[in-house]
Amino acid sequence: MNKIVVCLSLSFFTCISVNAQLFITKTGFAGFYSSTPLEDIKAENNQVVAIIDIGKKQVAFSMLLKSFTFRKQLMQEHFNENYVESDKYPKAVFKGSFTGDVDPQKQQTSIVQVEGILTLHGVDRKISIPATFETGNDTLIGKAGFQLNPQDFNIKIPSLVRDKIAALIDVQVRVECKSSK
Repeated sequence: MNKIVVCLSLSFFTCISVNAQLFITKTGFAGFYSSTPLEDIKAENNQVVAIIDIGKKQVAFSMLLKSFTFRKQLMQEHFNENYVESDKYPKAVFKGSFTGDVDPQKQQTSIVQVEGILTLHGVDRKISIPATFETGNDTLIGKAGFQLNPQDFNIKIPSLVRDKIAALIDVQVRVECKSSK
């Protein structure tokens, strides 16, 4: 029930210098998985917008929550109407920075620590997660996996279905960004 849409605010773009080493995509992936003895829930979103500024070590992700697809239409309706209330809170947004050295001129894999604010369901939460950046051929592939607690974002799970939804939701993010030069 998460993250991370179609556009990032123009204010973010104005904060980035012209000479920055920017990597951008509009087709990133975010998925989440909940497993309980009663039911497995899986959803995917392939419309994640991501901007990674290697020079300033900044990252930003944004996604429309209605772009998550489920194998069951009823799950998708409940997700949008009852849980994340996507008409009222249409996007999940992450803005932050990363630590670690990444050289976009080299073909390499770098382990980084990403920290920032995730906004979901109208709630801002600081998160810090490890991630992997793979660089080479004017491409940056970013990958991360972490867990979120819906209660941390004031997402209410009715007692009737509480046993069908895991207390911690597994989240995976994968973006393949191209250099903006």
